[in-house]
Amino acid sequence: MTEERKWDGRTYGNGWMHRSLIGMLRHLDVRILYVFSYVFVIPPCMLGPGFKPIYHYFRQRRHDGPLKALLNTYRQHCMFAQVVIDRFAMYAGKHFEVEIEGYEHYRRLAHRPEAFIILSSHVGNYEIAGYSLTANSKRLNAVVYYGEKASVMENRVRMFARTNIHMIPVRPDMSHLFELNDVLERGETLSIPADRLFGSKKTIAKRFLGREADFPLGPFTVTIMRGLNALAVNVMKVKARKYKIYVTPLPYDKQAPRKEQTEQLSTAYVRQLEHILDRYPHQWYNFFEFWK
Repeated sequence: MTEERKWDGRTYGNGWMHRSLIGMLRHLDVRILYVFSYVFVIPPCMLGPGFKPIYHYFRQRRHDGPLKALLNTYRQHCMFAQVVIDRFAMYAGKHFEVEIEGYEHYRRLAHRPEAFIILSSHVGNYEIAGYSLTANSKRLNAVVYYGEKASVMENRVRMFARTNIHMIPVRPDMSHLFELNDVLERGETLSIPADRLFGSKKTIAKRFLGREADFPLGPFTVTIMRGLNALAVNVMKVKARKYKIYVTPLPYDKQAPRKEQTEQLSTAYVRQLEHILDRYPHQWYNFFEFWK
């Protein structure tokens, strides 16, 4: 990606703010905090660096007029606020209804002895699935951002411990690569974000929503080098207290030349991501200029 990213992907606030939010959510309905954020939090956020990339997303990629793009940018920020509040609501002990479409694809691979890959995206609220669903058949290992706030990581560790999910932070010294290899050698499940660069800067250019964009090459390379099966999993908010999980197989010809396998797998991933965003356009949460 050609433009320097100005949004670091960390949850806003410090430890005291996070603990206070969790304390409030033990007693308040999430919808109260939704409304508070719409009125008092989102308007100043619209003045921040995340506004322009999301406005461009609606204006250029979804072809909205100027006013409609502005209104949709506000709606997108409101949806993101709901996602963040929902995460802290889970830390506070609240639960959300979860519906799954395509669960048989996950279950089939989870009962096999070999490892498989889940390619996730920064859409919807993927983290909620880790708090709601238990990886019974084999441990699920999730690659996560190394620089997240300590208070958030502590709550993640506590919540994931209940559902047999292990986090692998992407470390600057690249030592996480050894852990990834061990996970796959043990035949466990590995979840990797495939829409944002972590560590390696190698990319693959794909036409996405009508224009070329760079996607990280690493997740696709890890998958095809071992000939692993791959799924895309997206967790989308459909109501105030309900999420829907979409599990989509990502087919590719494992007998084809390596370059062709990479092209097939990456294309399958990008096409399913386009399909999800066509249904949930306000749940795209990459707050930087994604397209070239």
